[in-house]
Amino acid sequence: MKILNAEQIREWDRYTIQQEAIASIDLMERAASSCVDWLGQHGFSDPESFRDPVTIFCGKGNNGGDGLAIARLLSQQHRHVNVYIMESGSAGTEDFQLNLERLHHPIRFIKSEKNFPSFGKNEIIIDALLGSGLDRPLEGITAKLADHISNSGCKIISIDLPSGLPVDQPAKGNAIKSDHILSFQTYKLSFLLPENAAFVGEVHILDIGLYGQFYKDLQTNYELIDKEIISAIYKPRNRFAHKGNFGHAFIIAGSYGKMGAAILSARACLRSGAGLTSLHIPKYGYAVMQNSSPEAMVMTDFNSSIITKIEADLSKFNSVGIGPGIGTAVETKKMLEEIFDSYKKPFVLDADALNLISSEKSLLNKIPAGSILTPHPKEFERLFGSSENTLARFQTAQQKAKELNLVIVLKGHHSFIATPGGKAWFNNTGNAGMAKGGSGDVLTGILTALVAQGYDTIEAAILGVYLHGLAGDLAAKKFSQEAILAGDIVESLGEGYLKIQEY
Repeated sequence: MKILNAEQIREWDRYTIQQEAIASIDLMERAASSCVDWLGQHGFSDPESFRDPVTIFCGKGNNGGDGLAIARLLSQQHRHVNVYIMESGSAGTEDFQLNLERLHHPIRFIKSEKNFPSFGKNEIIIDALLGSGLDRPLEGITAKLADHISNSGCKIISIDLPSGLPVDQPAKGNAIKSDHILSFQTYKLSFLLPENAAFVGEVHILDIGLYGQFYKDLQTNYELIDKEIISAIYKPRNRFAHKGNFGHAFIIAGSYGKMGAAILSARACLRSGAGLTSLHIPKYGYAVMQNSSPEAMVMTDFNSSIITKIEADLSKFNSVGIGPGIGTAVETKKMLEEIFDSYKKPFVLDADALNLISSEKSLLNKIPAGSILTPHPKEFERLFGSSENTLARFQTAQQKAKELNLVIVLKGHHSFIATPGGKAWFNNTGNAGMAKGGSGDVLTGILTALVAQGYDTIEAAILGVYLHGLAGDLAAKKFSQEAILAGDIVESLGEGYLKIQEY
């Protein structure tokens, strides 16, 4: 799903109006009808179920016009509705005025805090104060009203955006803390920024029939990974295939006390479909690796505790993943330098491989083109410096991906995938239960397996990050977010693949 900025959203509205010869007020009616349909489907507009009113707060822009249209449609369904309009001194937009004329219903105006209503325990609040046109922080009476609504204890449903939240920036101040957002046609970038987490509840994308060709032709910098994208990337298996068709993955992992990272990566690689999986580990880890992952082949370092030198011919492998649990010893850094000098195919680099590179920045320019780096925010900061906020960090990731010809997976709740061509993707699977040691090692194994199977590194990053999060969601359903372990993500990969095959 393409993520549009504020100007692109407005242009899409204008284009639809021109191409369909539809009036903007009628497009607004579509939006309001979609919202009312959603409210009905989710039980929020049933007068038998909810005796308390739906209270709608409207500004005088087009977002407020949406709110007035929603109020009229709900009233026609005999729902108890209260309508409040934030007084701004202007008459409002033309479409706001038209919907105000159509609404034959009592209206209260808010001019000061004295006009703030009190709320019943089960009241439903609809926030239609401010929409995508906001370009400054909330202030004065509007900011106080936003606080009053957020602190009401009621279910809050925002139309298009929580009032106070920009379309494509971190919040510049206060905003309404929504439980549900009924957003039109496409995701907004601001929904994906952790700085906005307090304001963004469950996001529901409503199709209001904007002109489809505009969307198809539009070029955007950002996309949200969805089922359609995954279905286009995923390669079903030929029933006559054999293990040689699915590549040989090689993982360099582990050190004394960190063999768990190597085991998790190996098991994830095996579960993610590599035809063959081999590992290079410290000598002391041989027995535990063979017992935990009998399907994998194991090579050991001369050193018993750390990895110092790779004797294997790397050219025979289809993918190489490096980093989980390898530590940051000087000898291990030398091993990394030697590999970068001798092997020119893309790597998957994670964890301590990234920490070693950050301690020797010249190594960045030796990483083979197309390699995948998977830093979490602190690792990213060590590699590329600090950022003012998350959006600035995303922009740095895009710049570095282009400059170094790398794929950068910046891990987080909505992991961000920056590619050399400038395009970037946000993931929309995964949960807070995955914020535990070992989850990143699992991702390394998944990505290494996908590259081995012939996915290019951009495809592997998109599919791998999505599958990783999907498996985490499936594990959380079984064990809860609090209780899931990285190993549970591995064991849920099969169920994740089954779901992808249904797309």
